[in-house]
Amino acid sequence: MSAAQQDTETRAPSPTAMRAAAAWFLDQRTLPRHEVLKLWSDDLTAFIQRLMPEIEALAAGLPPSDVPVRVATVDVGEARRRLREPDVAGPNGETERVKGLARSVVALCDHHGALTGASTCLACDKRIHDGETWLSYDKFSPSGGAVQSGRMHTACASTGRPRR
Repeated sequence: MSAAQQDTETRAPSPTAMRAAAAWFLDQRTLPRHEVLKLWSDDLTAFIQRLMPEIEALAAGLPPSDVPVRVATVDVGEARRRLREPDVAGPNGETERVKGLARSVVALCDHHGALTGASTCLACDKRIHDGETWLSYDKFSPSGGAVQSGRMHTACASTGRPRR
C-alpha cells in the first residue's frame, strides 16, 4: 500500500473531534513553537474549510429567518474573514491569529450540532447520544448577561463545572 492510498483512506475527523482539538489548543497556556503553530494553523484551516460548506448546506434547507441559521451564517462569514488573515510576524501575534481559527472551529462545530440536532456535553466535549441521561446547563456571564447554554452528561455534572 502506498502513502497516497493510505492518505485517501483516512477518514476526516468528526465535528466533535475537531471541536475537541480546537478547544485543547485554546486551553494551552504556553506559546507553541513555530513549526507546531504552523501545523495547527494548517489543521484548523482544513477543519474550517470542511465545516463551512456543510453548515451552508444545512442552513440552505431551513428558513432563512431561523435564528440559528442566521447566527451560523454570520459565523461562517467570520471564519472566512479569519482564513484571509495573513500570517503575523512574531510568536505572540501568530498564536493569536491561530487561536482565532480555533475559536471559529469551535463556533462552527457548535452550529453544525445545532443545525443537525446533535448535542455535545459542555464538560467532556463528547456527543450526547439518544437514550443517555443529561442535564441542561445555562451559564450567565457577569458582563451583560450573555448566556452559554447546552447540555451535560449527568455523570459529568458531578465532576465540576464546564471548562468554558
